[in-house]
This record gives sequence, C-alpha cells and structure tokens, in this order.
Amino acid sequence: MNGLAPLYGVVLAGGASRRMGRDKAALEYLGRSQVAIAFDLVSRHCQRAFVSVRPDQTNDPTRAALPQVVDQVAGLGPIAGIAAAQAAFPEAAWLVVACDLPFLGDAAIARLVAARGAHGIVAYRSEHDGLPEPLCAIYEPSTRAGILDAIAHDRRCPRKFVIASGVPLLEQADPAALDNVNTPQEFASAAARLNAGNVPR
Repeated sequence: MNGLAPLYGVVLAGGASRRMGRDKAALEYLGRSQVAIAFDLVSRHCQRAFVSVRPDQTNDPTRAALPQVVDQVAGLGPIAGIAAAQAAFPEAAWLVVACDLPFLGDAAIARLVAARGAHGIVAYRSEHDGLPEPLCAIYEPSTRAGILDAIAHDRRCPRKFVIASGVPLLEQADPAALDNVNTPQEFASAAARLNAGNVPR
C-alpha cells in the first residue's frame, strides 16, 4: 500500500429509516446494535473510523459513544455523509459502509482494501442488478472534487456518481454480503439467519 493515502472508515448512520419505521442503526443482532457491529468491522481495516450522523443525532445514545462526522448539509442522503467525511479529513481515503449490511464481513472489506491503487473508487457490482454498490466502497482523496461538484449540481445519488466514474467493479465472492435491511420483514429475516449461525466472515 506504499504511496496510498491513509485509509479511514465511515459508517453511514444518518438516515431517516422511513421504511423501517424505527432507527435502523439501533436494530440489534445477537445483542449488539447494527451501527456498533458495522463500526467495529470498519475499524479492523482502517487507521481511524467514524460514524456519519445528522446534527440532531450527535447525542443519540446509539451514536454518542462513537467518533462522529456530522453532515454539513441536510436532506442530501448518503452523499452528505461521504462529503462530510472527506471535508473532515481530505487527505484520507474513505471506506464508506452503510450501517444496514448485517451480512457484510471482513473478507469482503479486505478485498476492497486489497484492490486500492489503480482507480479513485473501489466498489462491488450488485448481485441484484449489476450496478455499483456505492455504500460499501472506497473513495480516494481524488474523488472529493467530483463529490462536491455532484452536490453543487443536485446530483445526489452515489450510485450514479460511481457509474459516471467508469471504474471497473469487483464481483462479490459472497452473494449475500451486501444484502441490506430496509423493512421490518427484512430485519426479521436477517435476525433469524444470524441467530441460526449464518454469521459473516
């Protein structure tokens, strides 16, 4: 990894959780909150790790004990968390991980880290639609200007940003690794799978 920027990690936990009907970051698997599990995972692969939050979430009990980067602009969605992280430490590359990926494990993260170097973004291809998975990806410092330009021109979709970058995508070794949880039904199913011992590695 000689010559590469230091790698920091950010867990995106600033969403409104509208489809879930309650805070997704606080959902528990095997007795621990989803955001704490994701934070520990990211921390194992990065020099420093943070949780991305909205300004009104900084003192929330689920998030308050974790290092934070705070969204600077409201209502932008996940790209606000990426921009806030890059603004806080523009010299760093950022491993960006959504908090609602209960089957994401060390192997998938390690593969992203190992692929750094040739491109400004390292991301997986979705098993569901073949498009990039922008919320389990690494963004090098060189992407910051493009992220800011996208926000300035009201292009808020991280997936479209990755598509426009034209980077090649990694294939997932584990098809379930990036399955996310957005609804109570999906949460119940994920919890049952994890309780049955299907723990990511």
